[in-house]
Amino acid sequence: MKLPGQWLTAAAFLAVGASVSAAPLGLPPVPVPADNPQTPAKIKLGDRLFHDKRFSADGKVSCSTCHDKTKAFTDHLPVSKGFNGLTGTRNAPTVINSAYMKTLFWDGREPDLEGQSKQPPVNPVEGGLHDHKPILKTIRGDREYTAAFSEVFDVAPEAISMDHVAKAIASFERTVVSGDSPFDRYQYGGDKTALSEAQVRGLELYRNKARCVSCHTIEATQAIFTDNRFHNIGIGFKKIRGQEEQTAEEFVRSKRAGADVDKTVLTNANVSELGRFAVTENPTQVGAFKTSTLRNIAVTQPYMHDGSLKTLADVVDFYNNGGRLKETDPLSAFQSGGIRPLHLTDQEKQDLVAFLESLTSPQFKPQAGK
Repeated sequence: MKLPGQWLTAAAFLAVGASVSAAPLGLPPVPVPADNPQTPAKIKLGDRLFHDKRFSADGKVSCSTCHDKTKAFTDHLPVSKGFNGLTGTRNAPTVINSAYMKTLFWDGREPDLEGQSKQPPVNPVEGGLHDHKPILKTIRGDREYTAAFSEVFDVAPEAISMDHVAKAIASFERTVVSGDSPFDRYQYGGDKTALSEAQVRGLELYRNKARCVSCHTIEATQAIFTDNRFHNIGIGFKKIRGQEEQTAEEFVRSKRAGADVDKTVLTNANVSELGRFAVTENPTQVGAFKTSTLRNIAVTQPYMHDGSLKTLADVVDFYNNGGRLKETDPLSAFQSGGIRPLHLTDQEKQDLVAFLESLTSPQFKPQAGK
């Protein structure tokens, strides 16, 4: 059963009895791992865990702090604020449609939602906990939680583990799915009035002259708007230009000595710019970051892994300049070959932005006066 115009929240799931693999117009079925099947009770439990601020050192930070559904599951900050107001080095990606991501985090250091959900609470600039023990202590001392974990996982309070917690949160996150945008109604629903003339022109540019579709893919029957790959598009490299090799070598040495990658990339600004290299140590992936989805892009600002671009017009200008803020800026030696000047006219840039605005799902469209 599809739910056009809604994300499949726990409440919606329970209310309509929707198939957990269902998806709105324009999206494929939601992939669910065999070892963590969806159930209404598990999704409801994950929803509560996602919003529980007790799982942080100051009792003020939950998953929803950086992934607020009223802000399209982002926080609208360049880089997120965590424990004690500390800031990291990365922008918070939206949780919307994260179920379709083949890797998580900007550098893809976790392969699934289960693994991703364990890391923020114990990061020194996010949850601020030294380990997961306080989380388990809180859960085991909460009767509602112990009853829910017993129902979902058939475990006694003392047997509740972080694996159980992670599975529940991931199950909830797999319901945060949205499609049915004007683009979807135009492309997949047969409604040729769903896009304006400017948006139709923008779609043509997207597919051809602007070359956006090369990485932000559109398929015949569905579109998740990402190739799930990693590219160096030139963002952030001013910080370590000329120091790339030194920064990489120092990071590898610290990693070999036992440094935690998750903690290092969020606390060391230079290391953060190494991107995918911090995971693979592949020199060709220095400064490469995951292709983000473009769905709901008009309401998930600011943009890029460091939140350095404020508007969609800024993003289009950046790509039009060949991966540079200005045409006169030097290029990174590690920049992906496909990033080169687009030579778009002012009108074409406006049309492209208009098309990107058509990717907003109804439930995330800003209301008038807000």
